[in-house]
Amino acid sequence: MSLLRGLQTGLDAVYPARCLTCGAIVDGDYGLCGACWRDTAFIGGVVCDSCGVPLPGADEGDTPHCDRCMENPLPWSKGRAAMIYRDTGRKLVLALKHGDRQEIAHPAGLWLSQAVADIVTPNTLIAPVPLHWLRMIKRRFNQSALLAKALSRRVDRPWSPDLLQRIRRTQSLDGLGRAERITALENAIRVHPLRRHRLIGRPVLLVDDVMTSGATLAACTRACLDAGSGPVMVVTLARVAKDA
Repeated sequence: MSLLRGLQTGLDAVYPARCLTCGAIVDGDYGLCGACWRDTAFIGGVVCDSCGVPLPGADEGDTPHCDRCMENPLPWSKGRAAMIYRDTGRKLVLALKHGDRQEIAHPAGLWLSQAVADIVTPNTLIAPVPLHWLRMIKRRFNQSALLAKALSRRVDRPWSPDLLQRIRRTQSLDGLGRAERITALENAIRVHPLRRHRLIGRPVLLVDDVMTSGATLAACTRACLDAGSGPVMVVTLARVAKDA
């Protein structure tokens, strides 16, 4: 053991752990330096029970909802997010999604597990938002699947990487309004015919990297419910919050 510790010390000296976003030296792998940690808007306290956006005020024991969710109810039962999509949170999502920084999924699993601690149940099935196969070939991995796998390990719940399929290639949703996103995703996502038995009557927790309008998660939720699932919940690494 002393030899192994010596080897590890030597490796740490040659290849010190670096901050996930800025590259500064940190104490351990998969960490953030002090400055980047301060710039990460982790979500805590009172949140909207549907979309996970932080809300003002103290926890009074009720089930709070933001104005947007009260005006336009979402199809899933509960939603959470680990952080706000800005500053370090935005950098982490973009690095994972477009920068091939797959190691970010490791600490993200912890952050996601903390976000869903109050909604995950013993028989919850975890599933990622799917990519179309053409986009998968281009990107080589599904960032949502990496997050779902990391979360599954943290909360010790099963996951199904291909529970959902994106059967129609859609245009980029960037820059589209909510109504346009919903139209673009119509009939684009379904439950895999060979996986349907896994969700019958069972709670499903959908995982994605970032929530903007919620249109993609809504399409996935409807596919699960139409296939006979139990209540659907969602969690994302980051949440766009216009008022944040």
